[in-house]
Amino acid sequence: MRKNFLILFVNLLVCCSVAMAQGASKSNLQTRAENEYESGNLIAARALYIKAFEDYVNKGQMQQAVECGVKGNALYYAKENLYKEAFDLLRRIDQTIEAKGQGSAKAAMHYLTSKERFQMYMKMRKSASIVEQLGNMEKFANASGDENLKNDLLYNKTIYYYTFGLNDKGNAAFKEMAARLTASKQYGKVDEVYQTLIANGRKSNSASLVAESYKSYLAWKDSANALALADTVGVLKKQIADDEAIIEEKDSSLTARQAVIVGLGILAAVLAAVLVLGALMLIRSIYLTRKQKKTIRQLNENNAQQAKFISNISAQLAPTLQKLDSRTPEVKALLDFSDHIQTLSNLENQTGDVEREETPLASFCEELVGKIQNKVKTGVALKADAPKMTVNINKEYVSHILLHLLTNAANFTPEGGHITLEYKKRGAHKHQFLVSNTGSSIPEEQREEVFKPFREVRDLTKGDGLGLPICKQMAMKMNGDLEIDPAFTKGVRFVLNLVD
Repeated sequence: MRKNFLILFVNLLVCCSVAMAQGASKSNLQTRAENEYESGNLIAARALYIKAFEDYVNKGQMQQAVECGVKGNALYYAKENLYKEAFDLLRRIDQTIEAKGQGSAKAAMHYLTSKERFQMYMKMRKSASIVEQLGNMEKFANASGDENLKNDLLYNKTIYYYTFGLNDKGNAAFKEMAARLTASKQYGKVDEVYQTLIANGRKSNSASLVAESYKSYLAWKDSANALALADTVGVLKKQIADDEAIIEEKDSSLTARQAVIVGLGILAAVLAAVLVLGALMLIRSIYLTRKQKKTIRQLNENNAQQAKFISNISAQLAPTLQKLDSRTPEVKALLDFSDHIQTLSNLENQTGDVEREETPLASFCEELVGKIQNKVKTGVALKADAPKMTVNINKEYVSHILLHLLTNAANFTPEGGHITLEYKKRGAHKHQFLVSNTGSSIPEEQREEVFKPFREVRDLTKGDGLGLPICKQMAMKMNGDLEIDPAFTKGVRFVLNLVD
């Protein structure tokens, strides 16, 4: 007993010494940076974090240096879109890691800079660049041998898949991460990650992310409750077995045996109480889970009914509208609006992969540019820049998207401006079409809103605002995405990313 107490006392002293050493190792620059950040002075905090990075490098404390450098880097684009400065700082940090990092710690530090690039591209919604950084993160996580980094990688993969509508891959990545943490009995951490993922979905207004996360969470919660109960029962059974062993080893005196028997009786009562309580909790959890599943199912059915109702209204109005004079602007606007609603509804209800075909790229792009030749203003230069090769695409959807973007460009490009349709191959199976035009740009706060349908009440004769949402849905049906390039400052550039 005395020996055990001494060992415990020494361990406590060691822990305290380590904690004090860790606290003392934090530099004054880092402390000041954290204080400025807490006060909301982001520019001052950024400058101090970068100085702390340089100070730690000079002292040879590379892990602290990289952590401070990455924190400072994040403040370049937290409120300001200073992406060039952020990327420059990350390159500088990587060069320092290459020069002074060693072994598995070097890979772990490169993981932090790759993760920072991943977060920047997520904010910029550059899918191709995001996938590239996920590949780098996986390489460095494996090289580091750090299980925490591997779990973090799975979490970030899940965020990416759900954000870009790849729900099956998101489910698989999240299932793997939950299984790893559950196997190590880190139930609280799994629960925390689920809650974080659901919160991220709500913050980004991603209904699919919230629904998929909540569905997975409910399924995991059922199994986790059963595992936790089994763990508790196992511990109690082991305690009983240990006590029985002690009884056999101890003196057979009646007093000792009676004391142990009383203890076992109390322990058995506690075990019975725990089992009863666990059973009640499990029953309650099953009841709540079924109730929540029913609520989610009802919400999904309501959404489907609403979509079908809107589609039916559009279909029923079409015959009546077609009897009116389509040359009247108001009638034509209603007809177009009805068609757009029907198209959007069909896209949302569409399941399965879209068909693709090999398409000659150069002639395809030239034909699209030719269709808007008579719509541009005086002196506007039209250009198609595409190599002579074939690509495997859904010609109908890609034509619709690019022609809509080119028509918009023709409407908004002033006299003497430029309109360009470009193609860039970003990988073995990654394609990118870019439509650029000079003129006024779209404000940053509106760049996400333009892809959302029914944002506001509009004068239909001036457009119903459904063109870009339809294009966005078509891009996603092709396992791709449509976005506005935030780095383009001479007008507006739309980027259509596709993966075959």
